[in-house]
Amino acid sequence: MAEREERLSSGVVLRGLALLPQASTWLFAGRFGLVRTALLAFLGLNAVVRIGLLLFNGEFELLLPWFSFPILVIGGVFDLAAAAWWLPLFAVLATLWPASREGLTSAAVSRGFLLSATALLAIVYAIWAFVGASEFVFWNEFSSRFNFIAVDYLIYTREVIGNIRESYDLRPLFIGIGVAVAMMLWLSRHGLHHAAALSSLKLRARLGRLALFLMLPVLSFVLVNADFKEFSRNTQAGQLAGNGHFEFWHAFRTNEIDYAQFYRTASMENIYRVLRSEFDHIGPQRYRSAARLAIDRDIVTEGPERHLNVVLISVESLSAEFMTPFGNNKGLTPHLDRLAKEGMLFSRLYATGTRTVRGLEALTLSIPPTPGNSIVKRPDNDKLSTLGEVFSDRGYEPMYIYGGYGYFDNMNAFFSGNGYTVIDRTSIPKEAIHHENIWGVADEDLFTLALDQIDQRAAAGKHFFAHVMTTSNHRPFTYPDKRIDIPSGSGRDGAVKYTDWAIGDFIERAGKKPWFKNTVFVIVADHTASGRGKTDLPVEQFHIPLIMYSPGNLAPARIDTLASQIDVGPTLLALLNFSYRSHFFGHDIIKDGPQHQRAFFANYQTVGYLENNVLVELRPQQKWRLIDPDTGAELTADAKGMALLDEAVAYYQGASEAYRSGALKRDAKAPR
Repeated sequence: MAEREERLSSGVVLRGLALLPQASTWLFAGRFGLVRTALLAFLGLNAVVRIGLLLFNGEFELLLPWFSFPILVIGGVFDLAAAAWWLPLFAVLATLWPASREGLTSAAVSRGFLLSATALLAIVYAIWAFVGASEFVFWNEFSSRFNFIAVDYLIYTREVIGNIRESYDLRPLFIGIGVAVAMMLWLSRHGLHHAAALSSLKLRARLGRLALFLMLPVLSFVLVNADFKEFSRNTQAGQLAGNGHFEFWHAFRTNEIDYAQFYRTASMENIYRVLRSEFDHIGPQRYRSAARLAIDRDIVTEGPERHLNVVLISVESLSAEFMTPFGNNKGLTPHLDRLAKEGMLFSRLYATGTRTVRGLEALTLSIPPTPGNSIVKRPDNDKLSTLGEVFSDRGYEPMYIYGGYGYFDNMNAFFSGNGYTVIDRTSIPKEAIHHENIWGVADEDLFTLALDQIDQRAAAGKHFFAHVMTTSNHRPFTYPDKRIDIPSGSGRDGAVKYTDWAIGDFIERAGKKPWFKNTVFVIVADHTASGRGKTDLPVEQFHIPLIMYSPGNLAPARIDTLASQIDVGPTLLALLNFSYRSHFFGHDIIKDGPQHQRAFFANYQTVGYLENNVLVELRPQQKWRLIDPDTGAELTADAKGMALLDEAVAYYQGASEAYRSGALKRDAKAPR
């Protein structure tokens, strides 16, 4: 009986497979052959892009069959899912083109269809080829298929297009796109002529087929999940299995992510309890018993506060690996190396993300990087409890000084909405600019602007807290000539060395100012230069330097405590001996850090928590795993691992709820 059922089942499957060619012939009958031609072109082009990215990526381990085969097969599924959104366009033309037209022969009607279909294919092929070329540019920058960054780039087209124009010679790019379009049209010629030569189906038959093609995007949306490509722990393999069109629209739909809906959660009572226990080692402090936020507390210090001025320099893309103390032997950072020796060097600090807005969020709000966009870019992000607020309460003027246009990434709105005086590129006279590119003025011109603004406050007898954000260490890597021994525009090393020179020049000029002896300089990266790695959160690619420098006020030291970017603000305030109300998730690296060493990471959808050489990854659909950060191997969840998972959930769910509920607001009230 079982054998008979098995034979029957096998027969059904075989008959179903035999019907597939017939179904295909029916679906693409008549002028709907245009749809088949477009489908084959789309699948072929995306296969070429995938193989090209695989080779361009340079990780040749992925050429092994157990990687390359699923990359190509799963990639084909995503290509079909993405094609489903394009095919209705061609189906509409096949449906609406009449079988005959009064006064025209059938040959003339066919020629009209051929010309119209060719023109439509040429336009769409050009778009597809442009997307394919853009994927290589995006991969070169972010080691990823399109994601939410690509969606953001639609908003800031001036900067993005300008960056591409300044960074790449576009003539070969457009010539290549033209050649690709011509080649695709040539390969499509037989299918086009065949579709045009056939008589059009009756209207009812055309409408029936159109209805099926219009259903395809719905089926693609319902049946294909972005997680299908996660067949391996190797992140690059998963990215290669994706499809740029599919990933772009997926990112567009999920640009804001509700932590409570998509990630592992616990009861708010448990979150409150765990977070309180996480900060028990900090002292002296007083918790606010009725506060909505578990970490809402008063930091209480003994002795007088040190009302020193502060200049916080967040440096674009300054990976720790560029500096000599971390093993670099190219001599790219002689000025920063000197400052690290003469100041306090924090050697195990990690950025929270891979974008400037993540660094600004961590430094300003001292909050873990919750999934989705940075708070800097979210709605209702004003009147928050910030580092600038602590200084403002003491009569300081918080300033945000940026070398580019501050509308980019919502920086102007965020900082001005939180009490900072915002000063950007528009404040620099044209004649005072030595060099500029699409991202901003040369760092030396930014520092001249900062010196001028600081001098004005000092002359008026004001204390100042100046947060200065650089731009020169960014593609296209251009800067003024004759500053360093590496030509402008030649690559990342030159940009790093120029930025180092500009910081050294700034410190030298500041040293001649009367306010210098009463000022602390904090130098920290916003993020690293690369996020490439085999895992979603390659810890080594988040390592950044932190230097605090103030001759006569801070003794030279090297602090080797594992810490996070969110700890920079609390550490600075502790060095100044400030007592203040804290909504900060960070702690003082020097005093409190050794008792609880941990770091936070995010790459948009995956967030991580590192402690005791175990990385907890939290991902959508309530997924989580424990990772060995050195090898990328998945670890078994023992009791200690589960305790770390509870801590990670407490931090991220607590931070997400704090923002959502308004508990991060300066005037946040306790619940009734």
